[in-house]
Amino acid sequence: MGTTAPCTTPEGALAPVLPLTGCGAPDDDGKPSAAPTETVPAVPAPAVSAADPDAAHRAAALAAYRAMTAAQTAAYPKANPAGTGLEKHATTQALGTMRIDLRRMKSAGTVVRGGAGHTPTVTALNMRAKIPTATLSDCIDLSKYETYDVKARKPIPLPSAPPLRYLASASMERWDGRWMVTALDPQAGGTC
Repeated sequence: MGTTAPCTTPEGALAPVLPLTGCGAPDDDGKPSAAPTETVPAVPAPAVSAADPDAAHRAAALAAYRAMTAAQTAAYPKANPAGTGLEKHATTQALGTMRIDLRRMKSAGTVVRGGAGHTPTVTALNMRAKIPTATLSDCIDLSKYETYDVKARKPIPLPSAPPLRYLASASMERWDGRWMVTALDPQAGGTC
């Protein structure tokens, strides 16, 4: 699954797919920006159904994805992944995508406030493969998402008429007993 990379608009605002994509090069210098930060909410464990033999695997994949989005939510208000544990939940490709976003934001002098809401579901699971895989569909909610210009100390409006809820997808693999996000596609198709 390919990833697409949003870039900043002429005003320095990031495209609304920011929480799952990027463009630029990794930056992990550990220096936080001067942006306001907020507390990351705890990630609740998903319910497990006894009727589904793969329920525990689906629940574990969802929990791993939610942990990744929680780490992402901690990184974007400071435009820096340092101290968020993002690398514990995503592989090189997916992690690189997010680090690219963060570097772009830092370069543009922007951060994210409010963050994106996530409603993920497992749409495919293959536990018989040599490396088990899962595919997730995520309804991303941008109703509380805000790009903030740190230097001007003001929000940057989203591009005109973007959908506030849209579908994204994630690919995951199970390595050494734990799920990792391997690829992100913020434009999986449609609104939700």
